[in-house]
Amino acid sequence: MHGHDWPCLRQFCVFLENRVGRLNELMRLLESADTRVIAVSLVDSVDFAMARLMFSNAERAREKLELSGFAFSESDVIGVLLPDGDKPMSSVCTELVKAEINIHHAYPLLFRKNGMGAVALFVDDNDRAAQALRAAGMEILTDGSLLDDDESF
Repeated sequence: MHGHDWPCLRQFCVFLENRVGRLNELMRLLESADTRVIAVSLVDSVDFAMARLMFSNAERAREKLELSGFAFSESDVIGVLLPDGDKPMSSVCTELVKAEINIHHAYPLLFRKNGMGAVALFVDDNDRAAQALRAAGMEILTDGSLLDDDESF
């Protein structure tokens, strides 16, 4: 269901041949009026690259990927609005350390709400991470909140 309030965001990991133009092919396939890229992170090796992607419409992105022939997997990640202050990312990390939750990878979201940026976190335990961050007064993003960004990138 598009726009639901589950406290996680869908991350798609798409495996690409490490060659010129392959990412462009993927973006041309996925970006459209109904599917906006919210985040992208690339990791490459000699023979292949892995693109971690998030979209404004995860269901539509999944449909397009299933029809495309690209190899992909999905996982849940936490999206958190970065708090005001001098060290917003440090604040997020501190709360997760207090809860003894490890961050496996993180990347920024192309999303702003009320002028504040956001980050995606792949962690040991999404439920505990969301609970710890909420207890510290931080806002956890849902795929429904991705429809409410107030600044376009």
